[in-house]
Amino acid sequence: MKDKIVVFTGAGVSAESGLKTFRDMGGLWHEYRLEDVASPQAWQRDPATVLRFYNERRKGVLAARPNAAHLAIARLEEKYEVVVITQNIDDLHERAGSSTVIHVHGEILKARNTVAPERIYPLKRPLIELGDLCERGSQLRPDVVWFGEAVRHMDQAEAHFSTAAKVLAIGTSLSVYPAAGLVAYAPFSAERCFVSPELQEVPRGYRFLQGTATAVVPPLVEEWLR
Repeated sequence: MKDKIVVFTGAGVSAESGLKTFRDMGGLWHEYRLEDVASPQAWQRDPATVLRFYNERRKGVLAARPNAAHLAIARLEEKYEVVVITQNIDDLHERAGSSTVIHVHGEILKARNTVAPERIYPLKRPLIELGDLCERGSQLRPDVVWFGEAVRHMDQAEAHFSTAAKVLAIGTSLSVYPAAGLVAYAPFSAERCFVSPELQEVPRGYRFLQGTATAVVPPLVEEWLR
């Protein structure tokens, strides 16, 4: 059996492909009020604004390309069982070639049923508009976890973390819970690395590799493949 590597990624990885982060200075929350675009209450109050916001984000995702970090992560499958657990809502890991990607905060290239959230649909075009309904007549909304909604696949993610031989966390501020708490599930025996330009507090047991994802991850992957 191959050793398992769990790769845990946040917005810092996608930022190097040109996608704005939500929390960094100059990020999306400085252009929009959180309560206007990313909560169930916003959806109920003004669905047109919410759809417009995510339609713009979706266009950005479709125009972006996987960067050197995404591509290096996919290469790990040459030697290891690799599970990517991402807080990102884009599909850059998949386009880079990673075969197992768990999105704990949803996927912007999919829509979901407003009434029955378990009903999820791949989008055939980049826009969701008012009047776009599911087969049961419910308005479609972005398949994105909003503030106040349950994070996805946490039991599955915790199980993967707890059985990993190596854990590589990249580009996450560890400020969005409960997903940020996943790093604590890594076994004591696992090799644990954390890649970020800066971090207020390095998780216990992790080796801090300071730098951007595209600068640090490719050489680390080369080391692990050797």
